[in-house]
Amino acid sequence: MKDNKAKRRHDPELTKCLILAAAKKEFAEKGFDGARVDEIAATAQVNKQLIYYYFDNKDTLFTHVLQAAYQDIRAKEAALELDHLPARDAILALVDFTWHYYLANPEFIRLLNSENQLKARHLKELDSIVPINRSWVTITQRILERGKQDGSIRPDIDAMQLNISISALGFFYLINQSTLSILYQQDLKLPEALDKRLVVMRDTIESWLRP
Repeated sequence: MKDNKAKRRHDPELTKCLILAAAKKEFAEKGFDGARVDEIAATAQVNKQLIYYYFDNKDTLFTHVLQAAYQDIRAKEAALELDHLPARDAILALVDFTWHYYLANPEFIRLLNSENQLKARHLKELDSIVPINRSWVTITQRILERGKQDGSIRPDIDAMQLNISISALGFFYLINQSTLSILYQQDLKLPEALDKRLVVMRDTIESWLRP
């Protein structure tokens, strides 16, 4: 343990990564208001003052966590190999990616939900957020253009609206799983329920795209 602490003292980047990982967990579980810097420090095994040294305050720390979260999903999205797929299949691949990313990274939608409750006050101060997310629209626009040219996708689909719809079909289901499970008396967290939801998402988007 002492060796690990000594290593962190001489490796600021490692220390910051440990703090961000701990902060991501704390913010995702408790939201911005419920999260405590003391808990983040304990999880990261650092002195609380070190968090303030690197990130100034809780708001700045949360902003960095949000930025890293967006960078991760956009980097993985941009790495998808979609150009060889027919346009409609490429859009459905984006649907699949978004859904599976949400399932593998539940903290992502919790962080976004917390930030929406705060009226996006942290994102408003983050100059890099638009460039980070620009690829989200660019990728979709490129696919839609291919589909319009070959006639496989209706020509009036807006890239922004398509991205929002893909996100919303998964986001709403997952962020409301607990209440919806009670209302419909079904466990919507079961693997078969999740698989069924993806089928519905794909069918919904494909029907909308069809000329």
